[in-house]
Amino acid sequence: MELLDYLKKIGIINPKNVFYNLSVGDLVEHSVSKNEGVLSDTGAISITTGVYTGRSPEDRFIVDTEDVHDLIYWGKVNKPISIDVFNRVYGRLMAYLENRDLYVFDGYAGADERFGIRVRFINEMAVQNLFVHQLFIRKDDLKDFEPDFTVIAVPHFKAIPEVDGTNSEAFVIINFEKRVVIIGGTMYCGEIKKSVFSVMNYLLPQRNVLPMHCSANVGKDGDVALFFGLSGTGKTTLSADGNRYLIGDDEHGWSTEGVFNFEGGCYAKCIGLDKDKEPQIYNAIKFGTVLENVVLNENRVPDYNDSSLTENTRAGYPIDYIDNALKSGKGGHPKTIIFLTADAFGVLPPISKLTKEQAMYHFMSGYTSKLAGTERGIKEPKATFSACFGEPFMPLSPLKYAKMLGEKIEKYDVRVFLVNTGWSGGPYGVGNRINLKYTRRMVEAAINGELDNAEYVVHPIFKLNMPSYIDGVPEEILNPINTWKDKDEYIKYAKELEERFRENFKRFRREEEDKVEKELWA
Repeated sequence: MELLDYLKKIGIINPKNVFYNLSVGDLVEHSVSKNEGVLSDTGAISITTGVYTGRSPEDRFIVDTEDVHDLIYWGKVNKPISIDVFNRVYGRLMAYLENRDLYVFDGYAGADERFGIRVRFINEMAVQNLFVHQLFIRKDDLKDFEPDFTVIAVPHFKAIPEVDGTNSEAFVIINFEKRVVIIGGTMYCGEIKKSVFSVMNYLLPQRNVLPMHCSANVGKDGDVALFFGLSGTGKTTLSADGNRYLIGDDEHGWSTEGVFNFEGGCYAKCIGLDKDKEPQIYNAIKFGTVLENVVLNENRVPDYNDSSLTENTRAGYPIDYIDNALKSGKGGHPKTIIFLTADAFGVLPPISKLTKEQAMYHFMSGYTSKLAGTERGIKEPKATFSACFGEPFMPLSPLKYAKMLGEKIEKYDVRVFLVNTGWSGGPYGVGNRINLKYTRRMVEAAINGELDNAEYVVHPIFKLNMPSYIDGVPEEILNPINTWKDKDEYIKYAKELEERFRENFKRFRREEEDKVEKELWA
C-alpha cells in the first residue's frame, strides 16, 4: 500500500508534508531548522524535553478488548482503558495532524527475522524521528513494507483529562487489536522505545520466545552474558566492555536458537559520564546521536555532571557507533546471567552466586532502587520491586516470564549472579556508591569462570553465597557488613530489607493460589 493511502486508511487526512525515511543528515538539518535542538561540539543534537524528563507510568494504558482481556495482567502497571476512550483520543489526534508535517520511519524490532516485527513510526518532530531511526533496526530494502505495528508520537498534542478520560495531558496507549500505539503530551523519547518493548513482551511469549529487559554481550569464544536490571543499574555501562562484543544494551529475546537484540541502537544514561571510565559510550556521542536533557556550556560542550534538568540524562545512538558491537544482533545461548540491583540500603553483597531457586526468587523480586529522574516524581533513590527486572513493560503475568526463564536456566546450565551496583558502607546519603572499577572486575570474574570454584561464605540474613576472594577487589567489601562502622545498624537495615523481600513475594503466592482455584472450578 502506498504511504499516503496508508495514512488515509488510519485516519491521517491531508498532511502538509510527509518526509519518509530521511537520512540522518536530513533529519538533523530539519531538527535544527525547526529549533527542536542545537548541535553540541561533537555534532550530537541536544534537546530538552520539558516537564517530562522520564517515563510517566501513570499515563500508560492498554486498550481492554475481548481479544486481549484474559491475557493481560491487569493492575497498577497494566491499566485498562476502554475502546471508547481510545477512539475519542485517537479521533482528536487525527484531527490535530491535518495540515502538519509528518516524519515517517519504517524499521524493525527484533534482529531474528523469524520473530521480529515491522514497525512504522509516525512523528510530529524530526528529532524524534531521528531517535527511532537510530534506535531501531534499519534495512535498505523496504519494498512492499507493510507494518505489523504503528507507533504515532505527537508530543505537542495534549490530552484533556476531563474530555478524553486520561489521567493527565500525557498518554501512552497501546491497542493490540488495532496494532497501534499512540503517544502524546510528552517529548521524552524513552516512551517510544519502551512502548515497542511492551509490544514485544506481549507477542513473543505466545511464540515460545522469552523477552528480557537485559543487555547482552559475547566473548571471543562465543560465550554470551546477559545483564538484567532496571534503568540506572548499569546494564548499558557493564555490557559495553572493550574485551567483548556488544549484542545490545537493553532489550533481547531468547529463543531455541539463542538470544537476539530487539533494537539497532543504544539509549545510555550519561549523568556523570566519564571518558576514561566509559570510553565507548563517551565516544558514541557524535553526529547523529540524540542527547536528551544534557546541559551544554557556552561553547556547546556537554556537562555530564550537570543534573539541573534531570538525573536521567540520555544519549541515543546506533549500535554501530560502538566499535566492538556485533552488527548481527544475535548470539548463542547464555553461559552467564547477571542480575543488577542498585541497593539504596547498602546491605546487599557487591556480588553473590545464586542457586537456581535463588535465581528465580530474585528474578521474580526484581529488587532495586529507582534512581532520580527515571520516572516523574523520583527525587532520590527509592527501594522498589519490579518483577522480571522490567515489570513496567510486561503485559503478561510475571509468572509466565519467570517460568520461561527458569526452564532455560536449567536446560542450558546457566550460572547466575546477583551484583549490587548501589551503595556500600551505609544507606544512600551515608555510604558510597560501589566503585565501578571493582564492579567491572567482579563481573569479569563471574563471566570468565573464576568464581566457578571459588570459596564462598553464606550471608546470615539473605543466605546469599559471597565469594571470599576476587583478584583485584578489596576483600573487605565482598562481605558488606565489613564496610559499615556500626555492625548492629547494618543488621537492622539488612533485616528490614529481607522483610521487604518476603512481603513483596506474597503477591506471587496469592496469584498461584488463585490460578489453582480457578482451574479446580473451571
